[in-house]
Amino acid sequence: MTAVKKNVLALIVYRLIIVSALLVAAVVIQLSTAVFLPLGPFYVVIAAFYAGSLIFLLLYRRNIHYRGQVGAQFLFDVLLITALVYISGGVGGHLYVLYILPILGAGLILSLRGAYLVASTAAIVFGFLADGMYYGLIPYFRADQARETSTGLVLYIIFLAWALFFLIAILSGQVGKNLRRAREELAQAQRDLAVKERLAEAGRMSAQIAHEIRNPLAAISGAVQVLRTNLRPEGESAQLFDIVLRESRRVSRSIDDFLNMASPGPAEFVSFRPAEILREILIMLRMSGDLSDNVAVEDAFGDDALSFFGSQAQFKQLVWNLLRNAIAAMPGGGHLRIGLARDGKDGLFLSVSDTGRGITAEERQRLFEPFYSTSPGGRGLGLAVVRRVVDDYDGRIEVRSEPGRGAEFRVTLAGRPRPAPRKEP
Repeated sequence: MTAVKKNVLALIVYRLIIVSALLVAAVVIQLSTAVFLPLGPFYVVIAAFYAGSLIFLLLYRRNIHYRGQVGAQFLFDVLLITALVYISGGVGGHLYVLYILPILGAGLILSLRGAYLVASTAAIVFGFLADGMYYGLIPYFRADQARETSTGLVLYIIFLAWALFFLIAILSGQVGKNLRRAREELAQAQRDLAVKERLAEAGRMSAQIAHEIRNPLAAISGAVQVLRTNLRPEGESAQLFDIVLRESRRVSRSIDDFLNMASPGPAEFVSFRPAEILREILIMLRMSGDLSDNVAVEDAFGDDALSFFGSQAQFKQLVWNLLRNAIAAMPGGGHLRIGLARDGKDGLFLSVSDTGRGITAEERQRLFEPFYSTSPGGRGLGLAVVRRVVDDYDGRIEVRSEPGRGAEFRVTLAGRPRPAPRKEP
């Protein structure tokens, strides 16, 4: 909606600029010649352009149906240009080239389809006007504009104008498409840069966090365990000891997630079987209680013997966080599907889909930002870890989701170059 709103305002501004240029040109022509030029009707049409622009500006300020305003503005422009063409003598004049302006605007602001629609409208209106004036169905604006013309000349001008209209529509539509794609890619690059800047900032903080929190927390947790063993508390006291130990472990996991995201250690690359790691992580999730019985798991691992050369630790981080994210999206249960396949010669394709609440378009824009979470109680670090691992492998991650219809994460990892076998001396 924001883009459409900007388009409405852009059309108003561009129209005012072009109409003002035409007005200045008319005044200069009027003042620079001694011959009387009947430009009164021309000024009336220019005034109509200004009046229409003012009306559209009021509609814009009142936030009234922006998409309808865009179409109405292009139709308004075509009709008033037709009035100018009629005043100038139809095919005898040359103002039909002004139809190019709304066609060009439609291609740049809307789409190729929008440019075709405006070009078709202009072609129909101009063709009807030219034929009507030639066959006497529409009288000339001034009697002196009528002149002897042949059917061939009228058809030539009409078809020449049509070819020009649709050529401009094709070119402007393609240019507009490329510009919109470039804007989308630039916006995505800016979002990626923002994520990487936040990751860098998190990395600078990680050493201090590890020193200031992790070590004292481990000492506290160890002391509580010793006290619990020695005192052997019962009842409410035992529950308090359990709470302290459980919360200590939770905070420790949070710190581990943060450190894995911000300051990863050196990766050790080996050849391993991803299917075995996937099943191992599923067992761990079941044992820890994160994966409950109301979540049905479908494994589509394909070839269990499939091997991948990379870091087992990084792959575990990636899978662990993707699965926990999918499970968190289904608090009431659902269906979890895990797909695994070879991508190319050495690459790996992994998909994790759920039937949870889904992801909105706004949430998708910030999905991989550190500390941004869409789950209650989430820390916003899991998917940041996933993104870092995918970037380390020069891979791709694609998210397919609609609100209320679940989500699917599709990850492609490029295989690391395998070391050359050593030759025996």
